[in-house]
Amino acid sequence: MKLCRAEYKTIAKFTDQLKPTRQSLKLLKERFPHHSQSTLLSIFSLEYQKRTKRSISKHHDPDVIESYYQRYLNEAKTRPSSPILLEMANEVDLSPSLLARVVVERFLQDQEDGVFSKQVVSSMLREPTLIPDVHLARQVEQCTVNDCCYGPLVDCIKHAIGHEHEVLLRDKLRERNLSFLDENQLRAKGYDKTPDIILEVPIAVEGHVVHWIESKASFGDDQSHRTYLNEQFWSYWNRFGPGLVIYWYGFIAELDCQRDRGILLKDCFPSDIVTLCHGAGPS
Repeated sequence: MKLCRAEYKTIAKFTDQLKPTRQSLKLLKERFPHHSQSTLLSIFSLEYQKRTKRSISKHHDPDVIESYYQRYLNEAKTRPSSPILLEMANEVDLSPSLLARVVVERFLQDQEDGVFSKQVVSSMLREPTLIPDVHLARQVEQCTVNDCCYGPLVDCIKHAIGHEHEVLLRDKLRERNLSFLDENQLRAKGYDKTPDIILEVPIAVEGHVVHWIESKASFGDDQSHRTYLNEQFWSYWNRFGPGLVIYWYGFIAELDCQRDRGILLKDCFPSDIVTLCHGAGPS
């Protein structure tokens, strides 16, 4: 789904008032019923991450961390069955998973020698039963399950969705009998930084030659697309020639402005593929 920049900004502005919880997704879908839930979630996630980057430093101030931790300890005594960390996260406008990480790190400072690694904390967030405090483990699990923008559950879902769309792309290419090399095959050949697909025989899409295809299971907004251009797409163009980027959950329509320079944007697998070998017609 392609959105004009004005429409994107309307959705983005609405997300400013939302917390990163599952309930917010329902509100978002009710407000914009004609957009898919996947597109809305991707936009919400992008905008919430921008919001978090602007404010995260204040939540890592030592005094603030201590206030969060002491509040948790006090309320855990008086309201042991309440979702304390989840409520706190909503109140201070911080991702539940990020607040859980802050509290777990502070908790570990009081344990034995107080020495721990980021890997230990991450493993506890992935598997809260590793936390040597049953009540805190339950609180962390509540944060992880209810957070729709950050945390190990979100990371796992994003990875699975990304893999699913890469498989879908390969299936679509095979249906068209198009010969290609995928990322794993390219790395086996010694390439270090590659797109998801290199076409062994180029194709034409809407009159533009395509040598490679990149799959993005997300929405393409200004910031993310600019980052991808600088860190990925232009290097692919330099190495392999013009290519196609598929933003499966849509993108801001005005971003599709590099076609003449060799980068084409689509929100689905193209239906009007023309093969370039032996003067063949539409595939």
